[in-house]
This record gives sequence, C-alpha cells and structure tokens, in this order.
Amino acid sequence: MKRFWKEVTVIDEDGGWGIALDGRPVRTPQRAPLAAPSAALADAIAAEWRAVGETIDPRAMPMTGLANAAIDLAAPDPGAFAQPIAAYAATDLLCYRDDRDAALQAEQVTAWNPILAWAEAQFGVEFVITQGILPVDQPPATVAALRTATLGHDPWRMTALSPLVTIGGSLVAGLACMAQVFHPEHLWEAVSLDQLYQERRWGADAEAQAQRAAHKRDWDNAVRFLGLL
Repeated sequence: MKRFWKEVTVIDEDGGWGIALDGRPVRTPQRAPLAAPSAALADAIAAEWRAVGETIDPRAMPMTGLANAAIDLAAPDPGAFAQPIAAYAATDLLCYRDDRDAALQAEQVTAWNPILAWAEAQFGVEFVITQGILPVDQPPATVAALRTATLGHDPWRMTALSPLVTIGGSLVAGLACMAQVFHPEHLWEAVSLDQLYQERRWGADAEAQAQRAAHKRDWDNAVRFLGLL
C-alpha cells in the first residue's frame, strides 16, 4: 500500500488513544479501531505512521503490529491466545542442561538457576532439571501455576509476552521479563546462552548470526512495547 496521508494525529478517546490519518481513524486488519491503552504507546504507533515513506513496510512498524495482534488476536479470546504460550511451562529451555560439555553446563547453571529460583519463590513451584534433550515431565502443579500466571496478564501484556517466550523458548524467562526482576538484556543473554557458547567455541556462522539478530530485534520490540503500556 502506498502512503496516502499527510498528517498523523493521536486522538484521546474514552477507553484509549486512537490514531488518525488526515482525521480518519486507523483500523486493525480485522477492522477494529486501533486504540492503544496508553498515550505513550499511541505516540510510538503514530511515530511509525509518520515515518512511512512512499510505501508501507509492516516490518518497520513493530508497535503497530503488536497493537494489531493485541486487539485482533489476544483480546477476543485471551485463553486461546495464551494456550501456546503457557504450553512452554512443560518444556522450558532453562530445565534442559547439556550432558556432554561440562563447561557449557556450568555456564547454564550460573545463568539459569537464579531465574528458576525466582520463579520457584514467586509462584510456589519446583522444576525438574534434566541432562540432555529428552523430554522430562514437570510437576502438574508447576505447569498449572505457570499457566495461571500467564493468563493473569491482560491481552496487551500477553501480546508482549508471546514473542519473549517463543523466541527464547522459556516461559520462565518471559515471565521474569514481565515482572522486571532481571534486566531484559540479561534474560536475552540467558536464553541465547547455548548459541553464544557454541559461537565462542567454534566460531561465528553468518546465517546463525543473522537469525539471532532478527530474533533480537523482535525481542527488543516486545520489551519496548511492554514498557509503553
């Protein structure tokens, strides 16, 4: 789609802040009003629309995309939206330790155990730690508690949580980021630990680096979105 507007404004409305292009309200792909829950997020979305050049590039508008997802996907059925996120409680990355490299396992212990310890104290759960990649069952009470914690977020925060969990492979790290108990950069390094370790040991792979950079952009956008709510 080519740019057709000249002026972008933020509209203070009951129940949110809308975005207007030449006075006409912006709508989501499902035709719902694009209304943000905070003025800060609305300003960020408006800035993306102002920055559009000759044609719209959705990849350059991450705040708009996440807002669309919150309104069109998460808000209509929060339980269904949360289900694939909560499912990571059963296979959380932080519970799987390398069984072949003692040095890597030591780094995993240092980086991951404090995050798991926070979750155990916060949610009253315990985790089963395993060696290798074979699936291990987590206690049903742990899975249930983390699912409840996931469902406890409103659709906007749940939308921010989704990429944090799917990119990192860890619901615990995602919830820790939401709770702001660890710096987001620390959590990113934790969920990227295996890749970074292998890169230090065997050298960089251009394709892997490009993929990690793309994931880092998505991670940072989710963190920024969360901070604007």
